[in-house]
Amino acid sequence: MNENQWTENVIIADADFVDKVVFDLTVNFERMLERQIPQADLARWTECVALDGGLRNGDHQTTVALIHDKERTRMDNIVPGNYDDLNGKAFQGPLGEFLISAISTEGLATKEDLLLDTLQICCSQKEVKRVMVIPDDYIYNKVREMLRQVDDDDKRITVFAMAPQQGGNFRQEILGYSLMAALGIRGEEIRGKSEE
Repeated sequence: MNENQWTENVIIADADFVDKVVFDLTVNFERMLERQIPQADLARWTECVALDGGLRNGDHQTTVALIHDKERTRMDNIVPGNYDDLNGKAFQGPLGEFLISAISTEGLATKEDLLLDTLQICCSQKEVKRVMVIPDDYIYNKVREMLRQVDDDDKRITVFAMAPQQGGNFRQEILGYSLMAALGIRGEEIRGKSEE
């Protein structure tokens, strides 16, 4: 992404990691709820991430950077999931417009380096006010260290993980909640099963 492509709100996700988490959640919740879980809805998920990141209804623009390995052409558990089909597309919802970029490691560094570089460049852009990042668990500490260098009190940065992590100068949210919403899993369903 070049400097002219940044919007006020940015979601940076390791899409392969998110897809794997969706698979794990689906297997576990199908067993627990004794019903088939549909594939996760990409638009619903990105809107839930944006809400968790502090965005509210309005005419906003949000860039969604889906970072993936060059060997992966699609997310198997999220619809729509084909990276080529998603790249350059957008959708409109109550939170505004979401502009999707699928970014492959092809010809570049590792996915870890690509995510960290994208995050660092994004955080250095004055027009970016809200950043939501979903890294693979194994690079969480590198993300935290990199974000320590961000010296911009006007930016709201939220890091998503599957469990609470050691903190930093950013907010934290649990990734599973937004994914459960995208999978159509409701809290009362889970409470009902746990009370049986």
